[in-house]
Amino acid sequence: MTTRTTSATLTTPSAGGEAIRVAVSTVIFSLQRRPGDERPAVVLPLVRRTRDPHDGQWALPGGWLRESENMDAAASRTLAETTGLAPSFLEQLYAFGAVDRSPSRVVSIVYWALVREDVEAAPAAENVAWFDATALPRLAFDHNDIVDYALWRLRNKVGYSRIAHGLLPGLFTLADLREVYEAILGRRLDPANFRRQVDSSETLIPTDEFRTGSHRPARLYRYNHDVELAERGPLPH
Repeated sequence: MTTRTTSATLTTPSAGGEAIRVAVSTVIFSLQRRPGDERPAVVLPLVRRTRDPHDGQWALPGGWLRESENMDAAASRTLAETTGLAPSFLEQLYAFGAVDRSPSRVVSIVYWALVREDVEAAPAAENVAWFDATALPRLAFDHNDIVDYALWRLRNKVGYSRIAHGLLPGLFTLADLREVYEAILGRRLDPANFRRQVDSSETLIPTDEFRTGSHRPARLYRYNHDVELAERGPLPH
């Protein structure tokens, strides 16, 4: 099958002659601590559409794959355009290409990214807002299904990798790390059991620094950078 390109959109003709367009979207997860909440929530930015189809509905940030752009670069571009941030983690999630997902034939290559809570975001555009990932409105296209799949991937990976560290600053306490796990998993974890599991994982390095406050001083830890955030297989990244 041959491929033809325009200056901004990669398209492939279908058997019936209709162009199949390729888009790149990114599910951008971060943490947000809201007033009155005991623990942070997993949040993501959405963009309010300003044209049909689905004019006025919220959708994932994304855009058409450009002729001179590889997919990783396109995902990083849409994240930067939305939040002004560089992700601490970026990985391809899945390709969504159901025939009826859009009025025209569109295949979306979807990425998911992590942005640390302590990083200052650039001023958001008027049509961009952050939402609780578990309490979304009805989104455009199949984007609710895409977010559900990305959340499943995040919760799955947190069980066997140090992906949770992609949401933390350089130095953190064990309580900080446990809060991230609780936010991702949506349930409380026993502090003593959590400490034992973390100690046996060899993913953290204790420092000589402590956080002081109204409670007893808490030791600060940093990542063991010899351990990857997540196993990505043999492909280059």
